[in-house]
Amino acid sequence: MSDAPGPTAPPTAPVRGPRKATRFAVVLRTPARPGEPLFARAPRRWQRWTPLVVTGVFVVSLLPITIAVLTNDYKAGGGWAGALGVAQTVPLLLAVTRPLPAWGMVLLADTLGAMLLIHADEVAGHAWPWTPMAIVGYLLLMVCLGLRESVRTLIGVWLATGAVGVVLGFFAPAGVMNSVALLFVLAGTFLALTGALRLLGDAQQRITEQEHISEAERSRRTLLEERARIARELHDVVAHHMSVITVQADSAPYRLPGMAEPVQEEFAAIAASARESLGEMRRLLTVLRGDGGDGPAGERAPQPGIDRIQQLVEATVRAGQPVELSLAAGAARDVPPAVDLSAYRIVQEALANVVRHAPGATTRVSVSRSPGEPDEVLVLVVNGPARDALVAVETSGTGHGLVGMRERVRLTGGTLDTGPLSGGGFRVAARLPVNPPAEESS
Repeated sequence: MSDAPGPTAPPTAPVRGPRKATRFAVVLRTPARPGEPLFARAPRRWQRWTPLVVTGVFVVSLLPITIAVLTNDYKAGGGWAGALGVAQTVPLLLAVTRPLPAWGMVLLADTLGAMLLIHADEVAGHAWPWTPMAIVGYLLLMVCLGLRESVRTLIGVWLATGAVGVVLGFFAPAGVMNSVALLFVLAGTFLALTGALRLLGDAQQRITEQEHISEAERSRRTLLEERARIARELHDVVAHHMSVITVQADSAPYRLPGMAEPVQEEFAAIAASARESLGEMRRLLTVLRGDGGDGPAGERAPQPGIDRIQQLVEATVRAGQPVELSLAAGAARDVPPAVDLSAYRIVQEALANVVRHAPGATTRVSVSRSPGEPDEVLVLVVNGPARDALVAVETSGTGHGLVGMRERVRLTGGTLDTGPLSGGGFRVAARLPVNPPAEESS
């Protein structure tokens, strides 16, 4: 799949909307701690101050209007009008940090005010039990509640509002405009809208957190895969050389007769140490395939290739393993680095398996290029049955050798054929394309 941006859209167009939506969601998310103001974690200072400023403006505006309307329109006493104005508006300042207690105080004040207005001189023809100023302040409370409380709490507040209005309706004076249904509908609407916005902000926040977690998991998985690759490289290199050292030390008394007893004991100690190192290397390989350790920081030596196979075979022959090599001229010409390295590693791993599982077996290694098309590097390693002249280094394999071969071949887009021969022995055949077909972009 191509990562290039589309030719018709400007670079910033696809991301502008999601970024604004994310910032908006951060502002609307539920406060994390009790008593934390609304919008307390908004990215900008003016956003954090907005709830306090809005409620302050409402209180400063509603307080004198409430007192004036109760005194002039409802003809309530001046003292009662002032007390009701303070009780119905000042608690709104608490709605920014603790809207639920503020709602309780305002609902109680509005209920007492409705009971007192029953005996007002001019209550007929006006809204009752909820005055217009009480409805405005109450809706501000609904906004603060919807942006903070749970859905269950919001439903409880809405039902309590309706229940109090229904009870007060039994005491309604004659000729008043009943405002119970109006407040009930408006309160439900405001709670639903602000609650939905808050839930949207919370959902967006959870999505963002999950994206961060997923990104961390992807990074961790990539790290583990890299450790596994390093582990296979360690297995390829170290296992081969340690196996050769072990065979050289074990076969020294047979290849070099007439050794003194102390020299033979020294070679036996070298072989034992090499076997122990092979076991430690296998355990290290298991750790690197798992979750522990940091693994090597990187490889500093150049990666070997087909031109190094001759040296690899000569070192194996010096260890007492009879190996015949057929390396075609030009086999390494114009070969990609991945194919070059994979061919060397496949031969290396195959010879290491022969040394471990079939010591002394006659082995044939062939590296060539396929004639015609497609252009491929052909790697063939065939060994016969083991002889009894040498001591077997390993009685069982780790199972990582063939897996590493398959992954290397799959990386280059080639094929691998491995299996035992009918007359004894084993065969490894790999086809590594020099110019693999490019994958179609999707």
